[in-house]
Amino acid sequence: MVATGDKNPAAPGNKKPADDEMPDFSDVQSGASSTAPAAQAFETYVVVKGDTLSKIAKRVYGSANSWQKIFEANTDVLKDPNKIFPGQKLKIPAKS
Repeated sequence: MVATGDKNPAAPGNKKPADDEMPDFSDVQSGASSTAPAAQAFETYVVVKGDTLSKIAKRVYGSANSWQKIFEANTDVLKDPNKIFPGQKLKIPAKS
């Protein structure tokens, strides 16, 4: 017997479901649900001589006590909140 390469459309496994057997997704609505946090907007501030995170926070947020917000946004470049240097570029989170 010589194989012709033709597939038998009636073979078990080649059955195509009828349209009425397909799931109905016509009432599905898009939902903007995500567990990912929204991207945060930052300004960039260049440290000048005499700056501290508290002074920057007082100038930007109106409260020196908000220095931690700046520190937390810059843990990639700051390891110690008391060691900032002129010329450093810090991300300043938007006021919340």
